[in-house]
Amino acid sequence: MSEEEEQKQTEEEVIDPVKLVRKVRKSRKLRKGRRKQSVFRKTFRFVMTLFILFALIYVSKMPQWYLPKNAYTTVGNNAVMIVNNRIVKPHRILAFLKLHKVPEVPIYMMKTADIEKDIKKLRPIKDVYIRRYAFPARLQIIVKERTPAISIALNENAPVVGAFAEDGVLIGHEFMPLNPSIKTIKVLAVYGGNNSYTKWTLAKINEIRKIATYIQSYAKEPIEYIDMRNPNDVFVKVKTTKIRLGKLDGTVYERITRIPSILPQIKIIKSNVEYLDVSWEKVNYLKLK
Repeated sequence: MSEEEEQKQTEEEVIDPVKLVRKVRKSRKLRKGRRKQSVFRKTFRFVMTLFILFALIYVSKMPQWYLPKNAYTTVGNNAVMIVNNRIVKPHRILAFLKLHKVPEVPIYMMKTADIEKDIKKLRPIKDVYIRRYAFPARLQIIVKERTPAISIALNENAPVVGAFAEDGVLIGHEFMPLNPSIKTIKVLAVYGGNNSYTKWTLAKINEIRKIATYIQSYAKEPIEYIDMRNPNDVFVKVKTTKIRLGKLDGTVYERITRIPSILPQIKIIKSNVEYLDVSWEKVNYLKLK
């Protein structure tokens, strides 16, 4: 390397004080700016955290999260809605709700198992489920009722005093009359004594339903009622006439099959016929007035 080149390289290696000061100041300024940005971000995050925390506390304390104090005492209020109840009136369900204290906790923390257990004590109710809705807080009580199959009356003109569900559970008179949309087989029965309808079993209920199905199938007419006040002399009223079944023994279904061969004749002389008698094993006759 020549002497001139070495001199030039040496000059380049010499640090310019002005440039050095500028460079240091610029670097210091950049570091200061980064520190400010870091402090701002941390402060902003802290403030936002406090804001969100206080907002959550405020929202959680809002009255819309809580059931009103009169939620269990007033029928038709917006806090408690009862659905699918055709047999049980709302005030009977509210009577069980009154046994419980309106919770002082937000609706999402409310326990409903005890309320559901109490409502199930109502005989028409087979199952119940309670939904909780928030903001505003409210309950939806969804009931699953038993299906009435047989309604009980003490005579032709008396009101219904009870009903048997398909599972054999007796629904008492306090839930009568049934909703008109519920179709049942009307049965005349006695209360008290050995033949009291309160002693009927599920097998008995199923037998009555089966007999009713047979009669409607062969008579091609709806049943108005089945008179079982005398279990050894049962009558069935269809649109055209009464049918005397007699005792419900092992031959009753065979005797029912004879109804279609006689019923058309009764329609001709209806005014003179008291009932159609199929109580005998091999003999049919018409009882005239």
